[in-house]
Amino acid sequence: MLLKVNRDEIIEGLQKSASIIPAKTGAAFLRTIWLQCENGNLNIMSTDSNLEFMGSYPASIEQDGLAGVQGRAFYDLVKQLRNDQGELALSTDEAGQNVLVEQRARKYKFPVNDPEWFQKFSSFPENGTVFWSGDFLHEVIDKIAFCISDEDSMEAIACIYFAPREVMGVKKVEVCGLNGHQFAMFNFVNDDIHAMLPDEGVLIQKKYLGELKKWLTADEIELAISQKRLFFRTGDQRETFTLPLSYYQYPNYHNFLAKLGDDNVSILEVNRLEMVDALSRVALFNTDSNRCAYFTFGEGELIISAQGQETGTARESIEATFSGGMKRVAFPTRNLIEILNHFNSPTVKFTLTGTEAPCGLTGADDRDYNVIVMPMMIQEETYYTEENV
Repeated sequence: MLLKVNRDEIIEGLQKSASIIPAKTGAAFLRTIWLQCENGNLNIMSTDSNLEFMGSYPASIEQDGLAGVQGRAFYDLVKQLRNDQGELALSTDEAGQNVLVEQRARKYKFPVNDPEWFQKFSSFPENGTVFWSGDFLHEVIDKIAFCISDEDSMEAIACIYFAPREVMGVKKVEVCGLNGHQFAMFNFVNDDIHAMLPDEGVLIQKKYLGELKKWLTADEIELAISQKRLFFRTGDQRETFTLPLSYYQYPNYHNFLAKLGDDNVSILEVNRLEMVDALSRVALFNTDSNRCAYFTFGEGELIISAQGQETGTARESIEATFSGGMKRVAFPTRNLIEILNHFNSPTVKFTLTGTEAPCGLTGADDRDYNVIVMPMMIQEETYYTEENV
């Protein structure tokens, strides 16, 4: 292997490649970045045995070849080299035991990993692909991921779910996340994505979404699905990111969505930012044993309160519109703040189905977005003084 390459041409690819490999733990072959000279390009590849990254970058190739190096160390070195100091020369020594990196008077040597460690990377399917907006996919993930369980053992609800739906002749894609206490769903119309998804939908584990978001840019991407993997490729076809699909049975969420349409629901409408401000102050009075904000409904107002034996009590009133028979309900304060911050609408609507039953949140400017949060059981705390004992 012998080539010369501009440092700035490969640094982003090295960063993306290094980000998916284990830093210090795991098998040594998984901590490898593979450098391959082929067809006038330098290919940079890495995998953690599940995620795969492949990037192809222009270089002056004098001799083809393949070499694997300790990924993090190689990336950290190239990151610290400056582009204005000239091109990088990369080569393997005569015995093929080391990768040599040279830039003017600077010389570095990396041991070459066993070439038998190299495993063939998944090929991008060239049929049935769809072009999609990278920043839109990033936005969809942000709207859903906070509601997905962090526990891999939770199987399906540790995944984001993409499913094709047809409602009154309109083909939509439903994207859902669920963790047992919260549920988020975002709908969008895209005939090509709808057509490529299998009828049962696809599941992607939450633990992969962070790396996918790092890879995504505002540019257009190409999407493909195989029987086992989901593929993403940049519009110029230089970079490919792939991840495995999961095959759990996703829960039937339409049952609790249907409860929001019952006749006996209560409706609360309130200014979103005013509520976030009030909740942020009330949260200061929460404790580990009482994480709730209590909502008490009044004539033209919503009273938000909290209490803690060590912290004291808080009570705030904000303007609100309310209809229904419910008197009081409690929500986990921090969770509710996070939910409200994922909306854009000035006013949000709470559809309350019971004091311990699903509550739906919607907004006029977020018409394709629905979040459900479960209220918490109301438990009053009684404070005792020495005189009471």
